[in-house]
Amino acid sequence: MPTVRIDDALEMFYCIDDFTDPWRTPDTVLLHHGNGKNHRFWWAWVPILARHYRVVRMDARGFGDSTAPPSGYPWSIEGFATDVARLLDHLGVQKVHYVGETVGGTIGLQFAYQYPERVKSLTTSTSPFKFLGPYYRESADFVQKNGVEAWARSSMSRRLGKDANPALAEWYAQQMSRTKPWVVMETLRYLQGKDLTERLRRIKAPTLVIAPGDSVGHPSEVYREQQQLIPGARLFMVPGAGGFVQHTHPDVCAHAVLDFLRSVG
Repeated sequence: MPTVRIDDALEMFYCIDDFTDPWRTPDTVLLHHGNGKNHRFWWAWVPILARHYRVVRMDARGFGDSTAPPSGYPWSIEGFATDVARLLDHLGVQKVHYVGETVGGTIGLQFAYQYPERVKSLTTSTSPFKFLGPYYRESADFVQKNGVEAWARSSMSRRLGKDANPALAEWYAQQMSRTKPWVVMETLRYLQGKDLTERLRRIKAPTLVIAPGDSVGHPSEVYREQQQLIPGARLFMVPGAGGFVQHTHPDVCAHAVLDFLRSVG
């Protein structure tokens, strides 16, 4: 699988799925995972999107098969956004349809603000834009004491809902356990207290916000506020779904994104 040297500290893993007609030049869709995760979490999205778009999945700095920096690295959403821009430079992609889940979507919000000329559209899925409660600090403390896998398992009802498929939950926890604990701890502590509200008001790209219906840990007003802050943004909610709908209802979400991308051209 390919990697690219982003800078002296990062060898970034990425993969490309493109099953479009060979006589077409398709647009590129970038899929960005959330904290503690990797490119594999888009398993069910790829067959739906890659027939129509060139799909790029990546492992962000510190995650999956990309380089994990040593403890003490100066994490920032600006830095994550810059890493995306450098990957696109390597791929020769000027403008991209950016799709991000959880904190990957938060990075997408920053990317659309920081690099507006490079975003053809933006989709976020259960992505926070304010980190003002105690959850991120408490989660970092939990990881420090118990490890990443234990954190994943302890928060699985928030991630996948109370009726999670046991096989999916087990795979999910095992995938998250691959992430170095200091990466999770330090990124969580960095995020604590961040608020992107004013940046959202300045996003110009067509935007789709994907969210569950009201569920534990995912009040609908958070996503409605995100939609209202981003000029012209659309909101797609999955009624009755709990947790991270991009994982519990991937087909539904991917088809919603496909319809959205077709509508923006």
